[in-house]
Amino acid sequence: MVEKERNDVDHVLTARSLFGTTMGFHIIYATLGVGLPLMVLFAELLYQKTKDRDYAVMANRWTRTMAVLLGVAIPTGTIAGVQLTLLWPGFMEVIGKVMALPFQIEIYAFFVEALFMSIYVYAADRISPGMRILSVTMVALGAAASAILITNVHAFQGTPAGFRIENGEIVDVNPWAAFFNPSFFVTATHVVLSAFMTGAFAIASVAAFKMMRERAKQRVYQLHKKALMLSLAVGGIFSLLTAFNGHAAAQHLHHYQPEKLAAAEGLFETQAYAPLAVGGFTDRETKEVKFALHIPWALSFLAGNSFDTVVVGLDEFPEEEWPPLFVHTLFNGMVGIGSLLILLSMIGFAWNKIWKKPHFPRWLMWLFVATGPLAILGIEFGWIFACTGRQPWVIYRTLKTGEVVTTTPLGTLFILFALVYVLLTIAVVAVLLYYFRRHPLEDALKDGAKA
Repeated sequence: MVEKERNDVDHVLTARSLFGTTMGFHIIYATLGVGLPLMVLFAELLYQKTKDRDYAVMANRWTRTMAVLLGVAIPTGTIAGVQLTLLWPGFMEVIGKVMALPFQIEIYAFFVEALFMSIYVYAADRISPGMRILSVTMVALGAAASAILITNVHAFQGTPAGFRIENGEIVDVNPWAAFFNPSFFVTATHVVLSAFMTGAFAIASVAAFKMMRERAKQRVYQLHKKALMLSLAVGGIFSLLTAFNGHAAAQHLHHYQPEKLAAAEGLFETQAYAPLAVGGFTDRETKEVKFALHIPWALSFLAGNSFDTVVVGLDEFPEEEWPPLFVHTLFNGMVGIGSLLILLSMIGFAWNKIWKKPHFPRWLMWLFVATGPLAILGIEFGWIFACTGRQPWVIYRTLKTGEVVTTTPLGTLFILFALVYVLLTIAVVAVLLYYFRRHPLEDALKDGAKA
């Protein structure tokens, strides 16, 4: 009996690891696929306003990158959809009957994105400025809508609504109540804001790196500097908005998933004036967060805008229903990265616009180079925290993950899919390097926006 339980746990872990690997890979391309269209839109707007051809060149080259990334996001998203059915048949039975609307509507969102992407990529130099802006706007809206709709399934998992399970049967189904579940607006806002932030900082990374490599080429250097300042401004604004939304999300957890918030902060005892644990790691045996900086009363204020807010601790729940306690580290990593990105954006703006320094010091440039990878790492921490912090539930307090997993052996599938992701990564890097080497920036600057 013990051996069977151990095998069941190992099987669930393998299934979650396989799907987690797929999502960890897909989310990079999906996030950039939402964030980059906004940057293209800003570059297009600046070009139409200032008639500075540098912004047209930026928009053109970022669009080429966006198209390549979209070409990878589509198949990896398809793989994720297939794996949902293969790995979690019990879960998809509920989704099919209750929460199919997001998948159905997402088809139209993707259609809008693909249609206007084609118009912008292949006809940008033959359509009016207004149509160019409209095309990019529709691409950005379609991409954001796709992200919102798919992420809404995760929101539903955390705050299920619109159905009941009675005697093993799904009853009282209300698809719209499920769609507009209590987490919908908070989650939708967070995924869009964080994607816009990540797209901006990805461009900041490349621009800063190119500035250091090509400082002697003044024309090229100035274009990259414009790209860096634009991306720092956009990234800074959206990282700040993401932080505000994160505060709302924490309050949402306090009301709807209290054990998830308790695990995120390593809080075991229910209490008012609860401290906020920054850093450290959670020790299950001693029931404390070791080596952490504890800020008095801050968690209570975070949870309810009042220092005397009572925050529920993990001891209120059966231990077998506790989320993995390492989510505290994920939560701290996500918040820490977001705070650092806000700080770097402010420093960059102040250095260039307030202190009027003509050049950034090399140490600061390397920090700007790190912003893109850090933003992507923050996204990875965030979604792992969101999904792992819900465990052991696949649908919160309704279905446990172990109850809906497939019984099919998964070891070989894991290896094969991992190989696919490695090959796709190599292909993306190779295609982008090949294209930009064949179409150097110097040529684009000579030819306007035609390169």
